[in-house]
Amino acid sequence: MRILVTGAAGFIGSQYVRTMIEGGYPGYAEADVTVLDALTYAGNRGNLPSIHPRLRFVRGDVTDLPMLLDLLPGHDAVVHLAAESHVDRSIESGADFVHTNVGGTQAILEAAVRTGVPKVVYVSTDEVYGSIDEGSWTEEWPLAPNSPYAASKAGGDLIARAYYRTHGLDVSITRCSNNYGPYQHREKLIPHFITKLLKGEPVPLYGDGSNVREWLHVSDHCRAIQMVLQSGRAGEVYNVGGGNHRTNKQIADALVELCGADPSLIKYVQDRKGHDQRYSLDDSKIREELGYEQLIPFEQGLASTVAWYRENWGFSSFY
Repeated sequence: MRILVTGAAGFIGSQYVRTMIEGGYPGYAEADVTVLDALTYAGNRGNLPSIHPRLRFVRGDVTDLPMLLDLLPGHDAVVHLAAESHVDRSIESGADFVHTNVGGTQAILEAAVRTGVPKVVYVSTDEVYGSIDEGSWTEEWPLAPNSPYAASKAGGDLIARAYYRTHGLDVSITRCSNNYGPYQHREKLIPHFITKLLKGEPVPLYGDGSNVREWLHVSDHCRAIQMVLQSGRAGEVYNVGGGNHRTNKQIADALVELCGADPSLIKYVQDRKGHDQRYSLDDSKIREELGYEQLIPFEQGLASTVAWYRENWGFSSFY
């Protein structure tokens, strides 16, 4: 068994690969893993084992179709995680997000079709749905992205659907809620706040802090990805939620307490353009079809995440 994982020097991908290499996914304990990563600012080779007999690292761009056509033959599946993923950056440089998230996804799918790779899992986001005032999104909900990042991921979703419908490619899509956990780049809310609060520095909270996000530990998300790889149906979308809805102010308050910081370090700043108010996923489909369940309670996962950044300060400073 050979699996290609794109973007696996990043946060979610590296968690997925480390777990697979360590034998954490039943039936895949002996799988060989190829990591493809461009090592942009958000990728860190140190997130992965330096040397392992079942791990091969390739530095490359997912938009490079000739390279992909050379690399993919012999692989049994692709887990496609490579993406530009920070909303704030997408507001300033949307073209980079379209290039990687739409163009890169198309190149991966085209290469899979041409080289006969039988299975692709495309990892997307709940942000493609936009914002929801109440209730939760099902997989049938219309896509209504509000940021260039979310729009570029929605574009990738539609490209994946097209390759299933046009070419019969066995591709499944996952849409996850906000992830957190160790090794996450410090541009994201939770690690950004942790690393600043541990240094006694102020943290910026957009608007009035009332925006609601649903939080999912990265290891739970990666188990869901693996379930979809093994048993997900071709052409289907699977929401992966955490069930942990918190306002950004509640997250900030919890992190202040866990870091032993002064509450006055929370500073309200001008709200972000097009800031979605609330996200919420209905993930009953993946629970009922594939047996997914969340294993890490949010309070436990958040505390362990703070502890990881505290104990790995030298490593996290590379970001």
